[in-house]
Amino acid sequence: MGNLRFGIFLAPFHPAGENPTLALQRDLRLIEHLDHLGYDEAWIGEHHSAGSEIIASPEIFIAAAAERTRRIKLGTGVVSLSYHNPLWVAERLVLLDHLTRGRAMLGVGPGSLPTDSAMIGLNPTQTRELLETNLDVVMRLLRSDEPVTIDTGTHRLHEARLHLRPYSDFDVAVAAVASPTGPRLAGRHGVGLLSIGATLTQDGFDALAHHWNVMEERAATFGTTVDRGKWRLVSPMYVAETREQAYRDVEYGIEQWFRYFQKVAAFPQMAVEGGNVREMIDFINSSGAGVIGAPEDARAQVQRLVDQSGGGFGAFLQLAHEWANPEATRRSYELIAQHVMPEFQGQAESTRAAKERAMSTREGMAAQQHQAVAHMTEKYQKELANKD
Repeated sequence: MGNLRFGIFLAPFHPAGENPTLALQRDLRLIEHLDHLGYDEAWIGEHHSAGSEIIASPEIFIAAAAERTRRIKLGTGVVSLSYHNPLWVAERLVLLDHLTRGRAMLGVGPGSLPTDSAMIGLNPTQTRELLETNLDVVMRLLRSDEPVTIDTGTHRLHEARLHLRPYSDFDVAVAAVASPTGPRLAGRHGVGLLSIGATLTQDGFDALAHHWNVMEERAATFGTTVDRGKWRLVSPMYVAETREQAYRDVEYGIEQWFRYFQKVAAFPQMAVEGGNVREMIDFINSSGAGVIGAPEDARAQVQRLVDQSGGGFGAFLQLAHEWANPEATRRSYELIAQHVMPEFQGQAESTRAAKERAMSTREGMAAQQHQAVAHMTEKYQKELANKD
């Protein structure tokens, strides 16, 4: 599969009632931090209700983040495509593609919060049907100059086409949580897949295999090709120097995150269990959902997902959260960059091998060093004697 890419999936999750201006600035600083650490990707979500996931336009956030960063790619994770005119979604991403000089990515989904779609008179079944229609329009606009005329049910296009071609062949990906909606569409169009909930359910590992099987079946049906390098898996993680420290750190905010999914968000696909902090930690670690622990636990989780995926995937995205305070959270990302990413990007083994080679020859090399010093000392003493 080559080197695994690393990134984050930023909903974001902020406690209702806290200062939203500061929270958004904290999100922007996090993207800067990840850029400095060498993370490859950040995907930013779109939500309009429930008071926690407070970014309404990932495109606007990406434009701000792009000006603060140098190399990290920035994706909509995801645009709720069913809510929008697909022509304008395509236009906005092409604009971002030019403004970022190829660092923008388009992730789409039906919209995860029914409290969002209810405000525009759509139910979850309608949003999934609209996703299929609207993604077809977006892909036709991006891949062809032929005009598109269609009545989607919520928007009417008449000979629509892009007047600005993309700057790059930017990545397009479809979100997948529990249903086959995402992998069906990704396979049909030959685009990437964002498996968001695949590790967040008790049968998460089965979901991984199911996602890819659906992708391959749809690709074969429609004559497209699917690339495991464009498959991204999302899993929550928090690491500290020790497991005990990690368990203490997440007491700061993990309960709020769990209660959001248990009591607030009408999003049963993200079923998380736990009545107190210790039960919540145990659920994350024992269900396959993610990791709270030390860097070696994070390495093991990524390897488990690589093995379970049946052939690998292209990117591992941490589900961004604020289980710990901001400083500890930034340190967690740093520890993963320091100790986990090299294992899957071809950078760990070469330095270890060099160390082993040096250790195996150290005794002989040290003896040669001593001989060299003795030789030069003797040579100097002879020079002094000849001078006399």
